[in-house]
Order: sequence, then C-alpha cells, then structure tokens
Amino acid sequence: MSAMKNISFRNLLVFSAFLRLFLIIYGEWQDTHMEVRYTDVDYLVFSDAASLMASGKSPYQRSTYRYSPLIAFLLIPNSIIHHSWGKFIFSASDLLVGLLIHTILKLRGVPQSISTYCAMVWLVNPFTFTIGTRGNCEPVVCAMVLWIIVCLMNGNLLQAAVWYGLVVHLRIYPIIYALPIILVLDPLYFQSGKKPAVIDWSSSRIKSAFKSSSTKGGDPHHTWVSLTRLVTVRRLMFGLVSGAVFFCCTGFFFYLYGWEFLHEALLYHLTRTDPRHNFSIYFYHIYLQYEHEFSALEKLISFLPQIIVQLVLIFRFAQDLPFCFFVQTLAFVAFNKVITAQYFVWFFCLLPLILPWCSMKLKWKGLACNFLWMGAQTHWLIWGYLLEFKGKHVFIQLWLASLFFLAVNTFVLISIIRHHTYSPVFKRLERVGSKKTS
Repeated sequence: MSAMKNISFRNLLVFSAFLRLFLIIYGEWQDTHMEVRYTDVDYLVFSDAASLMASGKSPYQRSTYRYSPLIAFLLIPNSIIHHSWGKFIFSASDLLVGLLIHTILKLRGVPQSISTYCAMVWLVNPFTFTIGTRGNCEPVVCAMVLWIIVCLMNGNLLQAAVWYGLVVHLRIYPIIYALPIILVLDPLYFQSGKKPAVIDWSSSRIKSAFKSSSTKGGDPHHTWVSLTRLVTVRRLMFGLVSGAVFFCCTGFFFYLYGWEFLHEALLYHLTRTDPRHNFSIYFYHIYLQYEHEFSALEKLISFLPQIIVQLVLIFRFAQDLPFCFFVQTLAFVAFNKVITAQYFVWFFCLLPLILPWCSMKLKWKGLACNFLWMGAQTHWLIWGYLLEFKGKHVFIQLWLASLFFLAVNTFVLISIIRHHTYSPVFKRLERVGSKKTS
C-alpha cells in the first residue's frame, strides 16, 4: 500500500488512456495482418447499423442488431470520420468509469490512496480495458449506472431519474436497480432543501454506524415500516420522470422503426434463448427445446430463482446502495437464462466500489476466489471449444461445467457477502419539526 501512495490518480488515468490508444492502433494492425480479428463482431454489427441509419434507413436492416438505435447513432461518424470512431467513444466511456469509481469513493470519504487502488482494479484489468478497445458498448452503460449513483449521492434526483430512464432504454438489465433506488429515497435521508448526508469512510465512525445500522437493515419490522411509507413525493417524482424518459425514447423509436425496433431492442432480450456461447445452466434445455416454444411453467421456473434472490438481496442491502447493486448484478448474471462473457463487465464496474468495506484479504481468500472463478470459466471454455470448433459431442460435459460455474459464482457471492461490512450510504437526517435531543 505504501507504493500505491506514490501513484497519483491523474497519472493512472493518463497511463490508462495511452494503453487504450495503443490497443486501438494495435487492433487495426491485427485486423489487417492476422486471421483472428481483434475487433469484436458486435462492433461490425454496430458499424453496419450506423451506416444504415446515416443513409436514412432502419438500423434493424442489419441482422443481429439488437440494441437501441442510440448506439448506432453514436457510431454514425464511423462512416464519415474513421471506422474506429466508436472504439474511441467506448474507450472514453471506459476511462469515465474509472473516474466515476474514484469520484464515488471520494464522496464517501475513502482516502486518496485506497480510491486510486480501487480505480486501478477497473482501469488496468485486462478484461475491462479490452472491452472498449475491441468495440463493445458495455462501458457506456456502466458509466451511466455509476453516474446515477453520483447523482443520488449529490442529491440530484431529477438528473438521476433522467439518466436511469435512459439507461434502461439503452440496456434493459438496469431495471433490477429500480427497487433499491426507490427504497433508498427514504424521507429519513432525503428532505426538501437538504443535500443528503453521506456517511464518511472512517474506522471509528463506520464501526459505530454499522453497529446501529446493520441490524436495522435486516429487521423485518424496519423493512415493513419502510414499505408502509413507500409513496413519497421524491419516489413518485423519480418513478414518473424515469418512466417518462424510458417511454418517450421507446415511443419515438417505435414511431420511426415500428415493431421491428420493439422486438429486436427490448422484447428479444426478455425472451432470448441462446443454445451456444452460453454459460447458463439452462443452456442444455434451451438446446434440446430450441425449435419449440417454451411453456409458461418453464418460463416461470427459469425466472423464479432469479426473482427470489433479487428480492432477498434488495431488502437486506438496499441502504448500502453500491454493494446492493453489485450483489444484485452478480446474482442476476449467475442465474440468468443466457450468460455471455460481456455480461461480466456489468458487475466488474461495481466491484471497486465495495473493496474498501471488504475484509477479505487479497492473499489466500481473495486469490482463491479469483482463481476459482477464472478456473470455472476456463473449464467451461474448454468444453465449449471442443463442442463448437471440434464438433465433439460434449453437451453433457458442457452442462456439468455450467453447473460448476453456477456453484462457483454462488460460493464467491456468499464469500463476498460474509466478508462485507454493511455500510449505509446516507446518514439519517433530523425530521422537520422534531425536537433535538442532547
């Protein structure tokens, strides 16, 4: 940690920017001279859709484009300025994620050296810095989710609501954050004309704050009281504004592109079934039933574990908002019907936000969880390679690898929860008109 004090966040950000610039340039060379392309296949889809949109056509004329037209709109300069324009946009968003991680931790009073170390977990992570440079749009979504947290911490509820409606339109999965945001907009934390008070990161203060707050977070009576006063002006405002932004964006593009947009950009992701490139335990059943419609009971069974786990995590950790987002996202991905590697970015961007409150040492337990998770993923990829590239009949082995991957994700999730120090983001404010106690 002493060596970390010598690294300034500014230098880290500059180094990260040059690293991403180098990778974009290298990617151009590899695409030209090597058989295996560096650029993500999705980026070619984005670029084709942007070209169609630039010529006044529907981006959905490009098969497999299943995103909001806003992504294609951002990449219109690909056909005007340079075809790598989008990679610079996504890589800039990637850097913005690192900046927002640092900002959130500083708002919570985390020391500079620890904030820089946590931001480094994202900025120099090989998995994350290749995402944007290969042309994947997920860093844009990650940056928007983190910006919403910043807005909430600064008391900018209107701005948070606008961005939340926009990010749900862009990628449907952040809808899982709606309930914890609503729960955290408690009158005890947010009052008219007052900026919410953030609990400062400090050993002495946090220990006393956690002793009084950790029991309340999981107390059924406390949860029931919170639910009975669920309807407040701020919660209604947040819901109405974010809903209006979502429906306005969706309605506008439905007017332009019709049912094709609605199906490809939204409904497809709710009903998506993928018999390949899928880490999910449901993949083998999806493969066997791929030509048949799933029954209502089958759909319910696949969603039920996901919903139950989400509700348990939300009602236990909602006041510790960044941690709640992280465990929600990890659980959502682990129990989803479709899991691809790019989904891991969704919780990777939230991981640095919980590290200052994690008692798990990097040596031994931390490394064990890390290697176990990567080992389970590698084990799955070996069987996936034998199936898709070698044509081996290893469906059962691949399904067993998916079961093992789910078990490892569950083990890691439980380990992180057990080593986390519950830390509500906001302090309770004095009620208006209440008597001060000495």
